[in-house]
Amino acid sequence: MSSITSFVSELVRAANEVERLNAFTISRLLERAIVTIHDLRESAGIPGEGTEHDVLNDLRHAENAASELDPSDQASALLNAADMIRTLHIVLESGVEILLRPTGDKMDG
Repeated sequence: MSSITSFVSELVRAANEVERLNAFTISRLLERAIVTIHDLRESAGIPGEGTEHDVLNDLRHAENAASELDPSDQASALLNAADMIRTLHIVLESGVEILLRPTGDKMDG
């Protein structure tokens, strides 16, 4: 099992037992997930940082406010992180090339 697959499993397991975890543990898992997502995005040719609507902003908020979130929101953040990592890993493994165009450019054809 790859380290990415193992980490996704760890995030899902944590989401399923979020009541047993403390806020510090949840925050550290989310921090690791954010770094992993950033690195996977860059490997896939996607800018590591997005717009103000970037889901990473939501994960950063959950990381910083883990102690203030209710368990369902903590679990949701962990599952969202796991989903993003799994999806990016699939894209990278598939060999799909991602080309980004500046806003306003029209596609040929």
